[in-house]
Amino acid sequence: MTEFVSRFIAIPDLLAASPILAIGLTLTAFFVGNWLFARIGKPLWMPPVLLSAVILSAVIAVLSIDYVRYQEGALWITVLLGPATVALGIPLYQQIHHIRALWLPIVVTLPLAATMAAVYAVVIAWTLGATPEVLASLAPKSVTAPIAIGITEQLGGSVALMMGGLLITGVVATLFVDLLAKWLPVEDERILGFALGLNGHAIGTARAFEISHTAGAFSSLGMGLTGVFTALILPLVFRL
Repeated sequence: MTEFVSRFIAIPDLLAASPILAIGLTLTAFFVGNWLFARIGKPLWMPPVLLSAVILSAVIAVLSIDYVRYQEGALWITVLLGPATVALGIPLYQQIHHIRALWLPIVVTLPLAATMAAVYAVVIAWTLGATPEVLASLAPKSVTAPIAIGITEQLGGSVALMMGGLLITGVVATLFVDLLAKWLPVEDERILGFALGLNGHAIGTARAFEISHTAGAFSSLGMGLTGVFTALILPLVFRL
């Protein structure tokens, strides 16, 4: 029993010494989150990424692991966000025929919607007296994580705060797009998918693929174009 307690207490030191534990905790939380998501009936308000985040946070808190130590150990996973950013070019290329066929609606709606997604959060935070760091962290909240991290660092915001906003935005956007689609009603899967990708990034895209392949394709398109547009425009706007 004493030996078990000693090993338990030594977990934070093991985390600092090797990245294996941090990576293992992250992957385990991810798979458990997906398993729980399927077991509880796949509710829209509790996607697997949110379940995984809650599980991982609880484990880190229970084991008294310093976040900086965990972040250093999980650096290898974070590094993969770079290739993931480049890989966003694949769905854009795959949907190039949709871009050509629907270029006018896309050109009209994307800049307005992507701008509003950043502006309303910044305006609300500014009205409540948020600091420039908080404003910079909330601005890219509707952009997929690989691109949003780069934007946040460039603007001088907090990546940790941005990731929290990113997670909440994805869950809320997915829930409200589904509710509004039934209320309006909107049955065109292309519109639903594009709205989910534009506002809910990867979480919305996962939901879109549950609707249909067409919705998923347009969600990938919306997510990719929103990321590109925001990455180009937002830093310029913040400098002004």
